[in-house]
Order: sequence, then structure tokens, then C-alpha cells
Amino acid sequence: MGIKKQAAAGLIGLSILGAPYAALAESPGKAPVKWHNVNTFETQTEKDGSLFNSENYSFTKYSKIGQQLLKIQKQSHRMTVTKYGKSANGRDMYVVTIADQKAKGQLGFYKKLRKEMFKNPEKAQAFIDKHPDVKVPVMINGSIHGTEFAGSDAVLQLIERFAKNNDKDTKQILKNQILIFNVVANPDGRIDATRFNGNGIDLNRDFITQSQPETQAMVSLIKEWNPMVFLDLHGYVKDYGGPDKPGLIEPCTPPHNPNYEYDLFSKWAMNQAKAMESEIVSNRKDYKNTNTSTSKVDYQNMTGAYIPQRDDTAGWDDYPPIFTPMYAMYHGSYGYTLETPTNDWDGVKWHYDAVMGALSYASEHKTSMVKDQIEVFKRGINFDHPFHKKGFFPKAYILPSDPKDATATEKAVSHLMKNDIEVSKSKKAFNFNGKTYPAGTYIVNMSQAKAGLANTMLWDGEDITDDTPAMYDISAWSLPELWGFEAIQVPADSKIIFSLQEVRKTHDEGKLIGKGPYKIPNTSVKSVELANKLINRGYAVQRGTDGSFYIKSRVNHDLMQFVRKSGLIVKSAAIPNQAQNVKQLHVTILKDGGMGKTQSHSGTKLALERLGFNVRELAPRDLAVQGLGNTDVFFYNGTSNLISYKNSKANAEFGLENEAQFQALKKNITDFVNGGGKYIAIGSGAASATKTLGLTNVTINKGNPDSNGIVRVDYNHSALTQGYNESDYGFVYGPVWYTNTDGYETAASFKNSSEFFMAGHWKNHQAAQGQAVIIKDQSKDVTLMGIEAGFRDHTDYLFRLLSNAVYSK
Repeated sequence: MGIKKQAAAGLIGLSILGAPYAALAESPGKAPVKWHNVNTFETQTEKDGSLFNSENYSFTKYSKIGQQLLKIQKQSHRMTVTKYGKSANGRDMYVVTIADQKAKGQLGFYKKLRKEMFKNPEKAQAFIDKHPDVKVPVMINGSIHGTEFAGSDAVLQLIERFAKNNDKDTKQILKNQILIFNVVANPDGRIDATRFNGNGIDLNRDFITQSQPETQAMVSLIKEWNPMVFLDLHGYVKDYGGPDKPGLIEPCTPPHNPNYEYDLFSKWAMNQAKAMESEIVSNRKDYKNTNTSTSKVDYQNMTGAYIPQRDDTAGWDDYPPIFTPMYAMYHGSYGYTLETPTNDWDGVKWHYDAVMGALSYASEHKTSMVKDQIEVFKRGINFDHPFHKKGFFPKAYILPSDPKDATATEKAVSHLMKNDIEVSKSKKAFNFNGKTYPAGTYIVNMSQAKAGLANTMLWDGEDITDDTPAMYDISAWSLPELWGFEAIQVPADSKIIFSLQEVRKTHDEGKLIGKGPYKIPNTSVKSVELANKLINRGYAVQRGTDGSFYIKSRVNHDLMQFVRKSGLIVKSAAIPNQAQNVKQLHVTILKDGGMGKTQSHSGTKLALERLGFNVRELAPRDLAVQGLGNTDVFFYNGTSNLISYKNSKANAEFGLENEAQFQALKKNITDFVNGGGKYIAIGSGAASATKTLGLTNVTINKGNPDSNGIVRVDYNHSALTQGYNESDYGFVYGPVWYTNTDGYETAASFKNSSEFFMAGHWKNHQAAQGQAVIIKDQSKDVTLMGIEAGFRDHTDYLFRLLSNAVYSK
């Protein structure tokens, strides 16, 4: 955490050493995976370190890792290497499985045995009692943040030890455990020395959305093994615990997500954390203190590590399931983030020792720990949650499909199933709360093994503002509210009985009805994407005053294929007289190259791309020199420091160089707007930048930067808000609102109700009640949007605010 396709897996055979392009062994039911030369990336530039790290070292380059793994595998009979997915930029992700020789030949058996936990947990627990020699999986994740190099280096050292050594501790751990190493969780980040992946997304914020290929691969790996322990290796925390306690070992401070069976986790978490701490401290004399003068970390005199739950009251929570270990906890894992203190070989050793402490503890307490892991699933299946207030978990969720556009519901159902959540559909029509639902309606029965994960995805969330002074990251993420589908709670004490059958696949094929012309309602991401694809294909497309798209075409095979792939039902309709022609637009977004370790514009860029727009990124310096060229629409979504030349050394390369460059950028943007170009600023940073550029004179009001959550918004009848209800949802992150807005159209305001803030954490949000949150200058085409409509590629339901802004006149 720092400052906090189903992947085809092929065995890397020893023959590869002699024939680097040989095909890998084929997994059952999978096409063979082709091996690429391990030196493929050596011809590309790999950075030696990051300015965001106070110290750097000769870490193992990504291009060397595949070669190193093959070398170790050649010397070991315990080790299996697989390629398990690819990064956003197409780089291989390596997974290493290590087990003693007997267990290595039975990995399939052990995976099948793990699945028994969901089918018959009582039988699984009894099996553990009768077979105390059973092995349990432990997963170690290396360097999900690319600038946190030490994690993968520690993983490589651990792999070498457990692949080859025969000392007592090694044999004892392998007697009890199967070790699964995700060697480099973020290949792009390691190569580029960035926190994020090639798409600019922080992967350790993506585990509820799972928008990125790396995250999808990790989710698949977690589901495959359901590890008993999950260790996520990060950096760098030096000062939280004071000079004597460098580094950080979870468990976390409150608030804890209420969807966990937290009593079962807590039973073991603190003691395991202390075992990690003890292992580190017991080896302190072996540390070199190489960078103590720079890092101020004295490893040789440390007395412990900072354990948030033990040493603090707030500020390092495990509330949102966006983090890797927190997500793994919903699969029954005892999940921990480990933050090494320094970016050097001492930092690597800290991680190595921490993992050894965790493995030794898990080996000693394996039987009881795994039985409690199984207990998590048993509680879910039996709808028995003694740790929770009665009625907290609903009996079921009803997920009705919108007959006009079911794509959001279909996406949600597919997402749930990909996360090991059981989804059913009703065999016949039923009534609930006075409403009739047709046969085929999706139902999530909450009597299931991973009920906690199902509930945290489907619930509305809660306002935890008064529960804690601060949150580490987001505090609300409701899929129904932010993806745009209904999830109706059936109370725990409801007497309704459903007649259900299991869903094995979703209905994701669209259908073209009639002979044309056709209407595509402005109802979802898929509808706008379809319209844009057809525009790009050369179809004549018009847009009505309600935001719907009209296709001036007769039925043809090409159009049918586009509609089929969209998942939409598209029908013939007359084109209204007011409809206007839509042309292909050139969209540019100001690029954040990595300021503050993030690419703050990436979520909006991905949202625009998913809406079907072709998006060009333009860095501030390039904009200053080149201008905006043939751009029709310009987006700014990021920190105001992007147009500053007074940045820290680490941030400087991403902003401007001097005053002359700022004035050139300002002139280019002003000329663009004065020439009729469309300028859209999203979020508080962009609002401040817009004022600095002289493009607005409204008063910009801001909440605390760490405030975030789901809000109620009053959407006025406006071209900017087409397709949204008068009172509907929004999402804020670092909230901003606008006053003194004479000369502006107010397209949306925070609902004028004391309960407008629905879920999340936002101190003093009352000041924003009823205030303008989307406004448009009536004298020039400048829009300010306080709602984070493209946040981390998560807020699907709000994406159309972006397309509305693009197409509005």
C-alpha cells in the first residue's frame, strides 16, 4: 500500500533453456501457451530506481526474472513455474508453486480438496482432524506497486530457499504448506519504476472493480487456491512506529468492514503478526544498515515493527475490499500487508524475515487456522453469522433486469460469478413487496460460502464519518449504485421461498429488431459505446434531445454483429425532427505522467475509451509547445500541480518547467476555448487549475482531500444530465462544489437534504448540501464537474456524464 481471463497457465519446461521459443506444456482444456525468449525485454529501457524513493539499490530487473526462475527450477524437484496472465502492456506474470516432492505430484488433489470447503464444510473440517498431515496453501504477492522493488526480490530469495534447501525449518514448513508466489504482480510498474500499471491504474485499489488484467489474474489465482494465508509485500514505512519500530505489519486499525467474519480473523491475526515481528527482530544483527545515514532506519537496534491494530487507533484500516489482502480475506485468507522500511537489500531481508515468521507460525498452528478458515464458509452456507447483528445479512438479493437495457445487470452477474459468488435465477414468476418479478430474474441467495464478498459488493454501504477521524482510502463502492443496476434486499426474516436454478452463463448477446432506422437509448456505457463504434465505422448517426442515438441505416449483417456484441436490444424507431448529426470527435485529456506516484487522469481516460471515444493523452509540456491541434474536446482531470513549475523533485518531470512554459500552455488552452473548443474540468484539482488559467471566476469550495463517498444529486433537465433521474447518484473523491455562479447553468447540485451524503467518509459535508456540483459557462464552452464520473474505472453508471459533456452543445 505504500504511503497505504482466467489466465492460461503453462508449465515452463526445462527444454526451454535449450529452445527458448518452444511451446509450454498444455494445461487441460487450454490452448498451448507460447514461450517468449526470456531476454525479450532486455533491449528495452528499464529504470534503475524512482525519485519517489529516498534510496535505491541494484534490484533484480524484470527482464532477468524469467531467466532466474528457470535456473532455479532446473536445480529443484519441488518447483513449478507458470505464466499466469499478462500485464496491461503485455508482459508475462510468473507464478511459482513450491511443494515437497510428494505434494507436488498431488497439486490437483489439493485444489480439489480446497473446493470441499464450499460444498461440505463440516466434512472438510472432519477431514482435517483425521489427516493432520494435510498441506495448506499460502500465497505471497510480490511488488504490486512497481516502485516497491524489495517485495519481488524477497520473493526470489524465498523461492531459491524453498526450492533447494533442506534445513529443518524449510522441511517443516513444506511438510505443512504449499507455497504460491506471484513473483512480480506489476511487471509494467517494475520496468517503468511507477506505482501503477501500464494503464495508469493502482492495482492495489482495483480488487472490487477488477478492471485490469493483472488484477483479474490475481483474483483467478486466489480463487484457484483459496490460500489460508495471504502476504502482500510492499514498501516503504519507516516512521509510523517511531525509530525503534520501522516497517509495518497488519492487522489494521478500525473501522473494519462489517462484512468480514472478523472474529475468526482476529483469533489468529495479531499473534501471527507478532511472530513476523519476532522473526525480524531476532535477526537484526544480520542487517547491514547500508543506508542508515539516508534512511534513518537503524535495523540493528530495532525492537519491533508498527502493527496498526496494536499500536494505533485509526488511519490504517481494512475497510474497503479494494486492497489485495482485504479482498483475499473474503476468500477465507488471513490477509496481511507487509511494508518494509527501506528500498535496499536490508529492506529485502526485512520482507524475507517477515514471511519466514508468518510461515513458521502457520506451520505450527495450521490445523486450527484452516478449520477456522473453513468456519467462514460454513457460516455463509448455514446463514449463521454469530459475529454480526441479527439481520445484517439479507436473505437474498433480487437483481431484476431492465427490459430497456440489461447490460449493467448482466455485467454485474458475470462479475459476481467470476468472484466465486453463486447466482441463481427464478424458475417461475414471484411476488415480493407487492411487485411481480418474471421467471428468469437473477437471485443471489445469501446462504453461500462467500456471503461476505457477495454482500460487500451488493450492499449500499454506510456513512462512517462519525466512526473514525480518518480513512486510508475510499469508504464506499456499491456496485448497484455505481454500476447502475438494481439489487433489492430480501430481509433475513422474510418468509419468501424462491424456486431457483443455478446460472452458468449470462445473456450477453444483443438483438436488432425491425428494419430501421434504429434508436439506441442513452441508458448505459454499452449504448454510448455502440453509438461511437458505429460513428467510427462510418454510419450516419444522429442524437436526439434526450441523448438517445439514431442510426440512419437499414438492417445489414455488419450492424447486426455490432448490436449482438453490445448486449443491447436495439429497435426500429422514427428519427425525431430535432435530432442532430453526430460526427467523430477528437478527444484529448491532459496526461498526468505519475505525479505523486499516481496517474490521476487514468480512470477518466479508461472511462472515455470504454464509452467508445478515441482519446489522446497530452502531457503539460507538450501542450505548452504544440497546443491542442485538431482537438474538439479537452478534459482536465487531475491535480492543479500539472500546470505548475514549482513541484518537488520527484514530481517535477510531470509538470511544467518555467513561467514561460506556463504562459504558453495558458495561451494555447485559452485560444482553444475562444475558438469554440470544449473544455471539461473534473474534480477539485482541475477546478483550481481552471481558475488559475483564467477560464472561470466562480468560487471553488473544497472538502477534505481524503473525503469520499456516494451522494444524492439533483440532476436538472440539461444536455449535461440526459439519461439520469431528477434525484440520482453521484460519487465524490476530494469533494468540490461551486458558489457565486452567475452566468453559469447549474446542471446538477448536491441534493438539498441533510441526508444527501449516503455512504463513505466526509467530515462537515453539510456545507455542500444543495450546492452546485456540475456547472457550465453560458458564454464559452467550459464545464466544471465536481462528480468523479470516471473514478478508477469503477463508476460505470456515471460514465455517461462524460459522454453527455462531450456531445452537449
